[in-house]
Amino acid sequence: MKPFLEVSDVYKQIADNIGIAEVTFSQDRLEKIAIIGETGAGKSTLLKLIAGLLQPDSGELLFEGKKVIGPAEQLVPGHPGIAYLAQDFELQRHLRVEQVLSYANTLSARESKRLYGLCHIEHVLQRKTDELSGGEKQRVAVCRLLVSRPRLLLLDEPYSNLDMVHKSILKSVIHDIGDKLRISCIMVSHDPHDTLSWADKLLVMKDGKIIHEGTPEHTYRRPTTEYVAGLLGAYTLLSGRVLAGFARMPAIKRHIQKTGASIIFARPENFTLVSKKKAAAVRGKIERVLFFGSYYHVHVRVGESLLKVMVTTAEVGVGEVVYVGLKV
Repeated sequence: MKPFLEVSDVYKQIADNIGIAEVTFSQDRLEKIAIIGETGAGKSTLLKLIAGLLQPDSGELLFEGKKVIGPAEQLVPGHPGIAYLAQDFELQRHLRVEQVLSYANTLSARESKRLYGLCHIEHVLQRKTDELSGGEKQRVAVCRLLVSRPRLLLLDEPYSNLDMVHKSILKSVIHDIGDKLRISCIMVSHDPHDTLSWADKLLVMKDGKIIHEGTPEHTYRRPTTEYVAGLLGAYTLLSGRVLAGFARMPAIKRHIQKTGASIIFARPENFTLVSKKKAAAVRGKIERVLFFGSYYHVHVRVGESLLKVMVTTAEVGVGEVVYVGLKV
């Protein structure tokens, strides 16, 4: 069975820079893919190539077994089965939302009503686009793409500049797009909270290349490099004497022997705090306690290393001596 989307050795130069360099990956139908990476890594360029809005210099993009035609090969750029929401999208001003949605609408009245409900925009249909909040504009923009019945939706930083309320609503909409409308999706996002809980697969990009591909959980728990680790949240790189201190613990020792690791990327939840010294716990001094609502991050100085420890209650304070355990 051929992949739903197949990207093979795609290369694209942007001005004097390499925008995309020999990118290869595939997507199964209804598989949710998130693309992450630093600014300038090539994420948006890759989405535009998939959408048929940019012409690749070399390589091939196949959608449902057929070549995606670029703008150099057709008068109107874009693929009819692929919808792309740019980060800097615009809605026509001074028009009612209902008018904006009517232009490319191929749905019946009943289907349209259902879609408007799914996108949570029924209450804004009679408003003009310049009377909408940022979150409402974002949902209208998504709905405008969906009325043309795409089979693949590409979203470039859909949650940027949204408050928590509108972000939560849009997350529900994007979930329902795949679950209820059966539309496949690829999303670019810089926030790990948006991608880890949503994606089936993560693609990590750097300098126009995909440097890692894996499930969200494996990528988060076993990052291959500091770059990958840092994209997905707080971490501590354990090596040298600090790692040797933890290596006295049987479970850590077995992990090092099994993997041959000379370094370990530890997330804050991998550490535990104890008030008294226990076997193989490492002694340190608290430098900072940060409150994040449902949890705290306690920064513990151990030699030259700063360990970031997650706790649910802050029963310790700055300057206290504590002992830190590790679980992997």
